[in-house]
Amino acid sequence: MLRVKGLTKKYNKKYAVEKVSFNLDEGEIGVLLGPNGAGKSTVIKCILGLLQYDGEVKVDGLSTTSAEGRKILGYVPEIPALYERMTVREHFEFITRAYQLDPEKTREYASELVNRLRLNEVVDSFCKDLSKGMQQKVSIICALLPRPKILLLDEPMLGLDPHAIKELRLILTELAEDGVAILISTHLISTVEGMWQKAYIMRNGQILYTHRKDEMVGVWAESLERIFFAETESYDSPWQVSPEPRRKGQQTQKKNPSVSRPNTSKKKSTKKKKK
Repeated sequence: MLRVKGLTKKYNKKYAVEKVSFNLDEGEIGVLLGPNGAGKSTVIKCILGLLQYDGEVKVDGLSTTSAEGRKILGYVPEIPALYERMTVREHFEFITRAYQLDPEKTREYASELVNRLRLNEVVDSFCKDLSKGMQQKVSIICALLPRPKILLLDEPMLGLDPHAIKELRLILTELAEDGVAILISTHLISTVEGMWQKAYIMRNGQILYTHRKDEMVGVWAESLERIFFAETESYDSPWQVSPEPRRKGQQTQKKNPSVSRPNTSKKKSTKKKKK
């Protein structure tokens, strides 16, 4: 569905992204993780064709520079880019006309999303009068209305209230079940816990580690945060540190456990096949 190969973006002599490659299949949720400046947003903007780059990006076999390729892409930017003097409802009408969508079906879908994200009271308000969180909700709905096959979200949870975060997680999970490939860029790891299939950990413009959830074993499959810190912190000692023997009359001192890198390799069977 989404194929990225050797993606490289350079500003003068400095690499913002260098030789990034990954794939997302139909119905998969992938997450780009990393600190600020790791290159996550640059990757997404290159995929969208908003930046010139070296390498190859294909969406459902199409180039993102083609009209057909762009039609199947949905995008939620980190900072909502809305028209200040247009109402929320007018934004939805604008998307309907721009993508030549069925007006009746699109209004029904917009109404459903407005109810789920609790925007009913502001649909006729100008976007300049909305809070950042409400603007983010409008931006999300605008991205979903064309029913994209591939959805890219850059820090989508920023500014959202707890209810909206919960509802957006449900919406994204439902979309994935319907076959939409979803790529989320974030450094708020807790907001994507439990809903990811692939995790790409970035630093200094490169993907350092890639993990598939179905290949993780034990507790590693349960905590994306644990995986992230295991890959970016010290590997010198195990995750759990056994306490040292306590002498008589000595108080136990708590130690901060360091992190060990997760072992995702599957053990080979030692059983011999019967002839």
